[in-house]
Amino acid sequence: MSGNEFGAFLRARRDRLRPTEVDLPTAGRRRVPGLRREEVAILAGVSVDYYSKLEQGHVAGASAEILDAVADALRLDPTERAHLHRLARPVAPHRRTRTSSSVTARPGLRRLLDLMADVPAVIVGPSFSQLAWNHLADALFGLSALERAGRTFPQHLFLDPAARTLYPDWPDVATEAVDYIRFSAGLDPDDPEIRAVVGELSVKSPEFRTLWNRQTVRDKTFGRKRLQHGLVGPLELSFETFSLPGESRRALITYTTEPGSPSEERLRLLASWTAEQATGPGAHAEPETSTD
Repeated sequence: MSGNEFGAFLRARRDRLRPTEVDLPTAGRRRVPGLRREEVAILAGVSVDYYSKLEQGHVAGASAEILDAVADALRLDPTERAHLHRLARPVAPHRRTRTSSSVTARPGLRRLLDLMADVPAVIVGPSFSQLAWNHLADALFGLSALERAGRTFPQHLFLDPAARTLYPDWPDVATEAVDYIRFSAGLDPDDPEIRAVVGELSVKSPEFRTLWNRQTVRDKTFGRKRLQHGLVGPLELSFETFSLPGESRRALITYTTEPGSPSEERLRLLASWTAEQATGPGAHAEPETSTD
């Protein structure tokens, strides 16, 4: 599988690169939209036969220097370069145990979510599935309803028509989600959670399948997101992503608004409504179930 993924990643990156981007001539008829194999080989300083074998997944003997040369030839950014190296040198599969912590957040993190009453906050796993959240995040994204329906965030995004109303920039949100899942898959290709999400959505969603086959990788860091909320109307949010120490490949995502903006007032209104509605423990989390 790693060899196939490695070759597919090289082909996808080669197809997206135009000759003009690497100072190559464009005269004459070209049968491929991007670079030819021989052009990448020249740029990387390897033989065409050797590069062709790399695209076929024969990567076992490739040195770090050769991988870096190929990365330079394909103009990979730092995230893509690291992904290329991980595909070439996948970590050995590790034994997985059935523990409730594999699909939930520890109590201390849930208490932290409780304390962030005015900041929507969600903890996600490697497949971008929601693990825990606070009341304001629930009011913002409807996470409890997704939980009751047995749906993760990626399933909601690609299989629920309502997601396209909630996210006016749905194509961008969908692309970002798939790129992050692809990034996580490079860190642990055998993760059962990622395999399950990719397997289901590849069958059920043509949009997911198209985005997945682009082979684009992107870590989730920070950015902006627009929502069309059913109660308070349009919202423009900034998000920040924090890796969680001691929680393998889990992240805390927080959402804020610009001070003095209409979105700040609308989020404050939603927070006030949420505080009145909240009962029981502040932060929600998935039931304690287990997976391999």
